[in-house]
Amino acid sequence: MTIVAVIPARYHSSRFPGKPIVDICGKPMVQHVYERTKSSTLVTEVIVATDDARIADVVRKFGGKVVMTSPDHRTGTERVAEAARGTEAEIIANIQGDEPLIRGEIIDEAIKPLISDETIHISTLKSPIIRINDWFNPNVVKVVTDREGFALYFSRSPIPFFRDKLGKDWRIPSPELENGDDSFPLGFLYRHIGIYVCRRSLLLSISQIEPTPLERAEGLEQLRILENGYRIKVIPIDYHPIGVDTPEDLREVRQKMAKEDFP
Repeated sequence: MTIVAVIPARYHSSRFPGKPIVDICGKPMVQHVYERTKSSTLVTEVIVATDDARIADVVRKFGGKVVMTSPDHRTGTERVAEAARGTEAEIIANIQGDEPLIRGEIIDEAIKPLISDETIHISTLKSPIIRINDWFNPNVVKVVTDREGFALYFSRSPIPFFRDKLGKDWRIPSPELENGDDSFPLGFLYRHIGIYVCRRSLLLSISQIEPTPLERAEGLEQLRILENGYRIKVIPIDYHPIGVDTPEDLREVRQKMAKEDFP
């Protein structure tokens, strides 16, 4: 079975222009993501999909494979789909280009459901929320699933909403939560890890569908999938990513990579 991992990378970003090629401990960020993705035991090939010559040049310089894509794509999914059309892969893994701490075994966990169960067409990951502030942070995407582990909903809002635990203003934790509350079920709260593994045929179909109302409201591409009736398998893992969205995130990642014991 051929499994191709695609890393969408764009230069222009409103919060952090040029972040795919920013230096992290002697390597551009996209190289860290590329090399860590290649450490997956299940991925056959890794491709960087970009519309920017500067990123393409950097990828070629470190020996990576790059595919030039249209500058008109609205989402990373559309960019990944264009790259996927040039392959014969049965399964496509969409790896976020701003997570340089990703590990190959994490990617493998997202891939395994599609290998073991042919009825599953798309999978992703979730990890426990360990800080209550992350539950209230709109930049941390939350997910709730059914008893079989399929996504019910993804949101930037705190979900599920614990009516009896929250203050009158949902954006502010009640005093007992701010001070710590052992009765609050943190183990029941999950953040979404933005790795998607999809059968190629479904990926190409999804990329042709117009953005849906919930997708536009939340700014979350995966809601397009749910709104069109597809099921997303969500695998729980013990992994707490640091995505590089701002220069402050970059400093934190550099500090972690500089540690000798960092994997």
